[in-house]
Amino acid sequence: MDRIFFLLGSLSGFLAVALGAFGAHGLEGRITADMRAVFEIGVRYQMYHALALLAVAWAHTRWPGMVLTAGGWLFVAGTVIFSGSLYVLSLTGVRWHGAVTPLGGLAFMAGWLCLAWGAWAGAGRPI
Repeated sequence: MDRIFFLLGSLSGFLAVALGAFGAHGLEGRITADMRAVFEIGVRYQMYHALALLAVAWAHTRWPGMVLTAGGWLFVAGTVIFSGSLYVLSLTGVRWHGAVTPLGGLAFMAGWLCLAWGAWAGAGRPI
């Protein structure tokens, strides 16, 4: 699993940089400043959680377990749902996509709790 999460984190980081450049240069004058800011939030959170996936990959090499695996998949799901819905919202203006954004945020938060729990339990401490 560590290699999978490292690969997914690396690819997500690459996409975040590419999308950030697209948002800064390719979207200028094509969408409103407010929608560019929404796009940028999606990029920012994608990058944060690309790095989080790298942390999960590293942690998984030290303390393998289902909790860390769940945390990694929650970061992946959060990126797709949170950042993806913001990309769609900003590019299309279709507002109902924004309704699913909080689900991605919940996945991110659950992923961070899993990462913390996996580190705590994996370090030999009682839960």
